Amino acid sequence: MTVKIEESWRQRLQPEFDKPYFADLTAFVRQEYAAGPCYPPGSKIFNAFNSTPFDEVKVVILGQDPYHEPGQAMGLSFSVPEGVVLPPSLKNIYAEIQSEFGTPAPTSGDLTRWAQQGVMLLNATLTVRRGQAGSHQRRGWEELTDAAIRALAAERNHIVFLLWGSYAGQKAAFIDPQRHLVLRSAHPSPLSAYRGFFGNHHFQLCNDYLVAHGQTPIQW
Repeated sequence: MTVKIEESWRQRLQPEFDKPYFADLTAFVRQEYAAGPCYPPGSKIFNAFNSTPFDEVKVVILGQDPYHEPGQAMGLSFSVPEGVVLPPSLKNIYAEIQSEFGTPAPTSGDLTRWAQQGVMLLNATLTVRRGQAGSHQRRGWEELTDAAIRALAAERNHIVFLLWGSYAGQKAAFIDPQRHLVLRSAHPSPLSAYRGFFGNHHFQLCNDYLVAHGQTPIQW
């Protein structure tokens, strides 16, 4: 099966695209988008891959599901388009960055600027039905995104994986902590941010690790 995706990622993920589950997933997603509003827009489903080629990934921030309300999802975890009101989790992410670096919080929720610096903003599930969180889970997306994480962990060195919340934390099982930096904490959601996200210093720890391994830090 031919998928429109950035070439370096296509090379790594082609074995997944050729498996029966991916054909079933594709049929399901097409049916869902034809039946009613789904997010993100079709052209943005693989935005995380297209924005950050395989060999340019320095950091992975893993989300679970795209935003499921109109105008929010853009195929990058936690990111919303310019001009859209900041979602609560992103507000808390910005608050932690402000606390760590003393810089003013951005007004734009568009995190494309992170992706262009090598921060892969990957959701475990890449599509969702309007107003129904989790509606496209366990249909095959997780197999594909797990394969992407496994490929990064196996073929690259010194990537920082920011795993927030129990779901993302499960992915640590695929990642060799001798080759990469794995940082885990509570999720930035208002329901859990005060249980360990605030004060985790992940953004500074990430940059310190990148610099220690000869890479440029992220301008958060």
